[in-house]
Amino acid sequence: MQLNGSTNIKAPRQRVWEFMIDPDAVARCAPGVESMEVIEPNKKFKVIASVGFGTVKVKFNTDVELTELNPPTSGTIKARGTGQGNTANVVASFTLSDGDNRTTDLAWTADVTIVGSIAGMATRLMGSVTQNLSGKFFECMKAQVEVAEGVIEAPTARPSFFSRLIQAIRDFFARLFGGGKTEARE
Repeated sequence: MQLNGSTNIKAPRQRVWEFMIDPDAVARCAPGVESMEVIEPNKKFKVIASVGFGTVKVKFNTDVELTELNPPTSGTIKARGTGQGNTANVVASFTLSDGDNRTTDLAWTADVTIVGSIAGMATRLMGSVTQNLSGKFFECMKAQVEVAEGVIEAPTARPSFFSRLIQAIRDFFARLFGGGKTEARE
C-alpha cells in the first residue's frame, strides 16, 4: 500500500531535520510506541509498538534503520516488524524544503506491506488507521518543533479525569457545608 502526505512546519529546515533523525523525539510522537532502544546511533534502532486495526491490536517488535540520509534535505526510514504471526515492512522517505517565512515543507511517502493473520483486516483499515496515526504524529511533531523554536507556546496540561472528579467532590462538599468553591490541590 502506498501512502503520502505533507505538512508545513514553522521552523527552519535544520531544526526539523534534527527532530526527524532523533529517535527519542520521534518515539515521543509516534503513536503506539512502547519502547525504543538505540542499536547504532543515528542509524539502527529497536522499537516495540502496538498498532490497532479496528478491535484488534498487534504488538510489533521492529527493527528500524535510517538510510540514504542527505542532511538537511532527505532521508529514508526502513522498518521491519514482527508480532503475533504478522510481519510489517515499511519503507518511508521524507524530503525537507524551505517554505515561506523561515518555514519548512515536509513531504513524505511510505510503502507499507503487511503479511499474516491481520493482512486482510489491515488492508481494509490501513488508509484510515494510517491517516489517523500519521495525523497524530505530525501534529505532535509540529507542536514540539514549533515550541522548541519559540513560535508557539507549550500547551498547558489539561487536568486528568481523576483530578477533575476530586475537585468536583471538594466543590460539592464545600457548597454543602457553606464553604464556597475550594482551590485545587495537587
